[in-house]
Amino acid sequence: MNVRRSTDADAAVVKELWDEFAAEVPDPPGFEDEDEPAQTVYLAEDDDGAAGILEASPAGPKRWHIELVHVRPRARRQGVAAALIRECLRDAREHGAEWVSLDVLDSNAEALAVWHRLGFRDVEHVLAQPLDALERRLGDDSAGVSFATTHVQTDDRASVDRAVSEFVPRFKSPDLRGTSNGWIRIADPLLDADRAAQSRFAADLSDRLGAVVVALALEQGAVVRFLLYERGRMVDEYLSVPTYYGPISKGDELALDANPTLVARLTGAARDDVRRIARTAATPAELPPAEELYRLVAALMGLEP
Repeated sequence: MNVRRSTDADAAVVKELWDEFAAEVPDPPGFEDEDEPAQTVYLAEDDDGAAGILEASPAGPKRWHIELVHVRPRARRQGVAAALIRECLRDAREHGAEWVSLDVLDSNAEALAVWHRLGFRDVEHVLAQPLDALERRLGDDSAGVSFATTHVQTDDRASVDRAVSEFVPRFKSPDLRGTSNGWIRIADPLLDADRAAQSRFAADLSDRLGAVVVALALEQGAVVRFLLYERGRMVDEYLSVPTYYGPISKGDELALDANPTLVARLTGAARDDVRRIARTAATPAELPPAEELYRLVAALMGLEP
């Protein structure tokens, strides 16, 4: 196995390897053709010719960034990738680098597993969605009403009051009510408008109190969502129309189905009622009106809407 830097004479084989990688791991929508040439390209060669490629560039005074690693199927599991990386690291160290980073698509589970085994840790996430989906998410003047309630499974009103008091500078007018079913209901205009804030608030409450917390919301007058927390960890999420904000994978769609067993165990709801009421559909029109569905979902868990 020979590993070397590429030259201008290797342009054709470099393009060939790039095309192979792009066919195997295609760019997600919106990210096509954004790649720029790397400063350093390494080729691995065996008796049959080019076996793999690594591209890297300095990303700062102390870091090199690996932009591509691809090994041809015929040469995999023979140490080709390791040989390419070692050559890159030697050059990086000679140029004063102390860190190496790389990009990998979340959809490339096999590569993620390999890099994690080599000790790489997540540093940042690049998030993306279509413009149309973001506009729908943001809503506009014609969007339907959105409101939210957060429910803590406890009779300890004093502890809930103390926890909520820490959010008061951000809350506008928090409304706390005890209910006859052993839940304390919390509402505030801030949480009506900001689902991420409601999620953080619910997780914090659940963690501090060691309690079950339900973050329930009606969104844009069209869909119903709930997040279910146990001891600070989100254990279930439901969205009545999983694709309402844009296309998602089938696995993500299924993840937004209510889990009848968990909901029943943590809230006392009947599993059959969870299956019957907390259904998902392709469009809001296939379900009861959203405000009615919101009340039905609240009722099945014993919550005051």
